[in-house]
Amino acid sequence: MIVRRWEIARLIRKRMEDVGAEVYYHKFQFHNIQFHPLRFFSSTPQTVAEKNSSGCTLNGVSPVGIIRAPRGDGKESIVLVTPYNSENVKLNEALSLALAYSVFSLLSRVVWLAKDIVWLAADSRYGEYTSVASWLKDYYNPFFSSDSGKFGIDMCFEKKENHGDDKTSFDCSAYDDFRRAGTMAAALVLKVMDQERSERDRIDIYAEASNGQMPNLDLINIVHYLAVHRQGLHVKVGTFGFLLNSALLKHLGETLQRLSRLVQSLNPGWKLGVKSADFIEGTATLASSMYYQALGVPTGPHGAFRDFQIDAITMELSPRTSLTNENGVSSFLLRSGRLVEGVVRSVNNLLEKFHQSFFLYFLTAPNKFVSVGVYMIAFALFVAPLPIVVAALFSSTASTKPSTTTSNTKPTNSKPSGSWNWLHSAKLVFLVHLWALIISSLPYFISQIPRTDSTKRMLTWSLSSLLLLYPLTRFTNLFGEVHRWEVLKSVMIAAASIGLSLMSIINFATAQVGSMLLVPLCLMVRPLKKPMQASLFLSVLLKFLNILLAVVAFPPASLAILKAFLHGFESINIGDFWEWAEFLWAWSSATYLYVTLVHLPCWYLCVHILLHN
Repeated sequence: MIVRRWEIARLIRKRMEDVGAEVYYHKFQFHNIQFHPLRFFSSTPQTVAEKNSSGCTLNGVSPVGIIRAPRGDGKESIVLVTPYNSENVKLNEALSLALAYSVFSLLSRVVWLAKDIVWLAADSRYGEYTSVASWLKDYYNPFFSSDSGKFGIDMCFEKKENHGDDKTSFDCSAYDDFRRAGTMAAALVLKVMDQERSERDRIDIYAEASNGQMPNLDLINIVHYLAVHRQGLHVKVGTFGFLLNSALLKHLGETLQRLSRLVQSLNPGWKLGVKSADFIEGTATLASSMYYQALGVPTGPHGAFRDFQIDAITMELSPRTSLTNENGVSSFLLRSGRLVEGVVRSVNNLLEKFHQSFFLYFLTAPNKFVSVGVYMIAFALFVAPLPIVVAALFSSTASTKPSTTTSNTKPTNSKPSGSWNWLHSAKLVFLVHLWALIISSLPYFISQIPRTDSTKRMLTWSLSSLLLLYPLTRFTNLFGEVHRWEVLKSVMIAAASIGLSLMSIINFATAQVGSMLLVPLCLMVRPLKKPMQASLFLSVLLKFLNILLAVVAFPPASLAILKAFLHGFESINIGDFWEWAEFLWAWSSATYLYVTLVHLPCWYLCVHILLHN
């Protein structure tokens, strides 16, 4: 049912006022995010206000209600968010608003409330994240204007067809007062979904925020405990479906299950029971958690809260029956409302913010996780061999005497000798990273080309990158520099080690996934033309592994392989990598910087070593 969006906002505001809440409208403008090379290093994103065909700026209106706690001092608050499309409110969105209103109405009458309750009915016709992020920005960055109570000349709202009907008029004066409720202790995004049917009512939890940030684990534990043990709901987190049906994982899980039974038979005191089904589901969930954290893009509007260091999650509530089944939906909404009430009451009882549990973790199940103290060991084992290999390669080349020059070779006095011969390779590594910095800025200019799709832009990006390689090779050949592959490999590994270490500080998941692709290639790479003192089978096997790792570690190839597993090989397109890169820079994901400034130049240097004479 399509209705005017200001009528929906007025109706929600009226319901908020009926329960005694302080109500105001939050107006925000829709901005089209554009890529800019310096956006990653500035706090102000490069945005352009969108306008419709009549030249009016597109705006959104989100009603906000605040309940003042009878036992509080107004210094802390809990936020409830219900996104809805004001231009076309669907049944599941109407139920989300009804659920939030029921909880909001109940909390307005309780006497135990010690934290203020804020209900944000987020206008999501321009995106759920946009409306929430705009409200948070205005909440924590106050703005002052002399004409704040007046609409701008470029702001558009529909006019009433019946000018005499004052009951449906839009109260513009409600924009004047932006009210606050103190520091936010936690935030819950509530969404009723109409998904595939299941045997039980279920709740899907989404917790990943920007650049691998996660809420405190205690918030997820509270929701899981109350949902399972109090309301009988089935809790799920993100998983990779193709891994659930993997024959290899199934075989590995059965093998581990047999081994655990054998160990328990030898010593019943060792509790090492591993079930095949739990192993498969845990692996699929762990892979999904690592991927979405490494992607660096929020999985819901809760990510806007985490940017302000507020613990928040998105709860997608799905009934086992159809949304048109009144009896089933009524029971489902009752249990969901009790769950939200329990979570609010638990957070309300806190004397301080969440801090006891983990902020860095990978989920393997709704109630199981891998902490930072465990998965840092895997990353350390990946990165630790790199400086050792650098030292070994450098010491072996330093102890080797330089070959004597022939009569046809012209001596060059500018070249350092002895232990300083690594400067030639360092110069090449620096130029390759400079090339990577340039091509990382090319999408800004390519995106300005009119009437081009993602495939054409990807081809233009690839061709431009290859053309920029020509002056690089000409510059290195101009001075007749010959790079020993051992020295070049040692300098390249040192650069990769530094890049992975820095990335682990920004987004640990990105560094973890990147090391799984890059470190094996860096350690095994050697010229294909170099003879090996090994059997023919071993020599061919090592060369095949070098080529295989070089193909898999190439970023577009890695994305194509992942998409083939997720959606099938027929879904692969040339423009996929451009869309993926555009998606990353639109969200200011540090993964884009890692791929273009660390991974890609190191991959090119590895290929350069493979083709070394």
